[in-house]
Amino acid sequence: MSRPLSEHIPSILVVTLSAAFGVCLLETTGVLAELISADSVTGSSDTVAVMLQIVASVFIAIAVYVGAIVTANTFATIIAGRTRTIALYRLIGSSAAAQRRAVAREGLAVGAVGSLIGALIGTGTTVALISVSVATGLMPTANYRFIEPVIALPIVAVMLTTWLASWIGSRRVLHVSPIQATGGAVEKSLDEAAGNRGRNVVAVVFFAFGGALLVLGMIIGMVNPVGVLVGVVGGLFSFTGVVLGSQLVMPVALRLTGRMFGRSAPARLAAENAVRYPERSSRTTIGLVIGITLVTMFAVCVETYQVIIREAQKTNPEVYQGVDQMLGVTVVVFSVLMGFSALIAAVGMVNNISLSVLQRTRELGLLRALGFTARQVREMILAESAQLTIAATLVGLVLGTFYGWAGAQSLLGSITGSPGLVLPSVPVGLLAILAGAAAVLTLVASVAPSRRATRVVPVAALAVQ
Repeated sequence: MSRPLSEHIPSILVVTLSAAFGVCLLETTGVLAELISADSVTGSSDTVAVMLQIVASVFIAIAVYVGAIVTANTFATIIAGRTRTIALYRLIGSSAAAQRRAVAREGLAVGAVGSLIGALIGTGTTVALISVSVATGLMPTANYRFIEPVIALPIVAVMLTTWLASWIGSRRVLHVSPIQATGGAVEKSLDEAAGNRGRNVVAVVFFAFGGALLVLGMIIGMVNPVGVLVGVVGGLFSFTGVVLGSQLVMPVALRLTGRMFGRSAPARLAAENAVRYPERSSRTTIGLVIGITLVTMFAVCVETYQVIIREAQKTNPEVYQGVDQMLGVTVVVFSVLMGFSALIAAVGMVNNISLSVLQRTRELGLLRALGFTARQVREMILAESAQLTIAATLVGLVLGTFYGWAGAQSLLGSITGSPGLVLPSVPVGLLAILAGAAAVLTLVASVAPSRRATRVVPVAALAVQ
């Protein structure tokens, strides 16, 4: 059942971005360490050196985690579309284990190709970023080192997690029976998804445990910056809980947003489709939820970070003399991170919406046969995509705001002159741009596949295997 690598171009792109994300983070952090060590004020601070090491570890963990989640989700979507083909292989004697091993081999190939390309792109991005910073006077001229053995860490980690993600994402293969070759594959309904008590309990436990660790990390962060490491573990646990329980979380958000598109037939069908099969909806939206969460987290973190530093600077100006340049560099670094996060979100959503629409050709053909016009089908797909985007954006904004605030607070709560617990600082302008970009992304992600789907005549669509 092995497929050509070209079929996995979107997956390779996600892996490439994840590897580039990790490599760029490590190299940029290394350059910052060199810059801080050379500074007469901050170079002698052991706390600053520890914080840099902590931040580098945090960023690598985030990069690998995001890549694994998005890749697992992408492979789950691909497998959902292959259910009938897998069932045919089962019908002629192939085992589920053999089919799953074939998917895992595809994942390993995707991970290897994407990681190597990502390493080159990440290094190129870092070199370009530092060169521009030096040319504009933001950073001093120096002999910065970029290629270090440590950059092998994100490359190997992303490759291995992609292989693992493909294995996890292909677990659906184990539940495909040969009899499904004679009929259409059906997604789990809302009631079936809600009835999966084991997964739902694990999701709630992960989310609650992660939330408790986040709070604990903030408390520890008031006396030691190592609290951010506890917070990161809490963030990973809590977000994993959100991913595992997405078939419960997303229908609630989708019901709220589904009422915004009126009572026309396409709008009503779009609202019902988004809620009817929460497993499909959650796969489609989770990539965007991750991207929005990351962008918001970095934005809120850097804003709150600046607030804490400014307040500490007012109390102890002699300690924070010359910190303005470092603040400027930090903002640039976080801006690059937000850019990578936005790209991961865009690729994940476009890929999954496109796959979802194209895998529903039979469903769309039936609507055409029942009298829906091509325009009504396009309106339905656009409304459904918009509904998914709005729901994902709302969930991502809430999660990202809390994670960003908790991260800044747990990392900087113990610095000299810290104001203690501060409220999260939310950059409203940036988030407005984010919402607008998500709207454009919805249009881009839904128009092309819907146009392709509506070109198929009803009889041919109903005959699709």
